[in-house]
Amino acid sequence: MLVWKNVMAFATKGNPKPERRIEKTDEEWRAILTHEQFRITRKKGTEMAGTGQFCHSHEAGKYSCVCCGTPLFDSTIKFNSGTGWPSFTQPVQDNAIKYEKDTAYGMVRVEVMCNVCDAHLGHVFPDGPEPSGLRYCINSESLTLQKEN
Repeated sequence: MLVWKNVMAFATKGNPKPERRIEKTDEEWRAILTHEQFRITRKKGTEMAGTGQFCHSHEAGKYSCVCCGTPLFDSTIKFNSGTGWPSFTQPVQDNAIKYEKDTAYGMVRVEVMCNVCDAHLGHVFPDGPEPSGLRYCINSESLTLQKEN
């Protein structure tokens, strides 16, 4: 189980190696993503709080990267953080997520990205529920949901 100490080590000392890598040009990403998905995942945007399709969703399944389909989060570790974005306590695999220190807007945060294609997902914070204490605050536009039957 990842905890804040692991997140900070990844963000400052290097990320776990992904199982594969996918790289495309902006034009190739624009051809497969909506305008909003491209703005958020490729240009590090964010959606307005409370507006994302998965913000209040509690359907069973796996959440994957909208860009490359890599599994990122499981619905069993999704929780209602009250922040206005889908929140999770752990990725499905330690190497699914890439971590980078983010000092934009006068804040110090840890940005989370898909480790396979570098899609911006959101940020992770050390104020989540136990036992990990992590809150992955993720844009709905960065995700797809493969529902369980």
